[in-house]
Amino acid sequence: MQEETRAQPLVVRLNAETCPPIPQEREILAAVSARMVEIEGATDDDIVGHAANCDALMVVASCVRGHVIQQLRKCKVISRLGIGTDKICVEEATQQGIMVTNIPGFCTDEVADHALALLLAAARQLTYYERRMREGQPPLQVEGIHRLSTQKLGVIGFGRIGRAVAKRAHAFGMEILAHDPYITPEEAAAAGASLVDMDAILGQSDYLCLLCPLTPETRAMLTLREFRRMKPTAVLINTGRGELVDEDDLAVALETGIIRYAALDVYGSINVFSRQGFPTDHALFRLPNVLMTPHVSAHSIESELEQKTKGAQAVVEVLSGKWPQHLVNPEVVPRFAIDRPMEHG
Repeated sequence: MQEETRAQPLVVRLNAETCPPIPQEREILAAVSARMVEIEGATDDDIVGHAANCDALMVVASCVRGHVIQQLRKCKVISRLGIGTDKICVEEATQQGIMVTNIPGFCTDEVADHALALLLAAARQLTYYERRMREGQPPLQVEGIHRLSTQKLGVIGFGRIGRAVAKRAHAFGMEILAHDPYITPEEAAAAGASLVDMDAILGQSDYLCLLCPLTPETRAMLTLREFRRMKPTAVLINTGRGELVDEDDLAVALETGIIRYAALDVYGSINVFSRQGFPTDHALFRLPNVLMTPHVSAHSIESELEQKTKGAQAVVEVLSGKWPQHLVNPEVVPRFAIDRPMEHG
């Protein structure tokens, strides 16, 4: 009797232009003899056109909306090559029996380092002094420069990255305040922070760092109302998600002196990954008291390797019939046979 031939699995890799695959991804997927199709996936139609019959979808930054997921007829896993899954309709994936995986912790050090770099640049007014130097102008006294050991750092979102930021800030002698509804005061204290409510962290922080995930509860969590509760000397640092902040309100707060400074790496209304470039007409671009970097806080040679190889490994785990290590929707009932982990009671 002739042995039945197993179909070659199809893996569609999105964001292949803005975040190209590396050879190690293809080598890992070869373990299940996968055929890898590489596309950008900038539109819903592009994704559906290439992925309707895929066995796995790998995504870095594209939006994978619910109606797109409904058309992924054979998909077993959506592998997010990153941490946040706010651009993937996880609820619809769960309804369709599709596993969603991510890579927690792949860029903890990088984002924490970048947040501290933004904090230090704001604290020492590096962009201002660098501009004076290039113009051949003598330094002028700048108000608001304080010894960091006299300052309080507020961290909203005290997970892996938040605690890594706190560890680094401790080295400068800063007092750490944390706000996170999912941890206890004891957990915060173990990381050297005082757990406080939202009013306290807004009102007491000299530097306020956003590191929480984007959820319906945290979207636009900082508006003009919240900025008015902050110190007029406060600095906002955002390396979390741009949509945590109402950017129009932030521009007003900075322009009118409601807060002193902002250092940003993420944006809600600016697509820094656009292949054609992006407009710079938002009010934030014309303000001197804003430091902006183009969503690069997660980048390093090491984090890129971990991001892409672990994303591919998650696909291989699922296509090999194994329960993946980092499952975002553990309540999912998979549409295919898979070995479940042993439950210990």
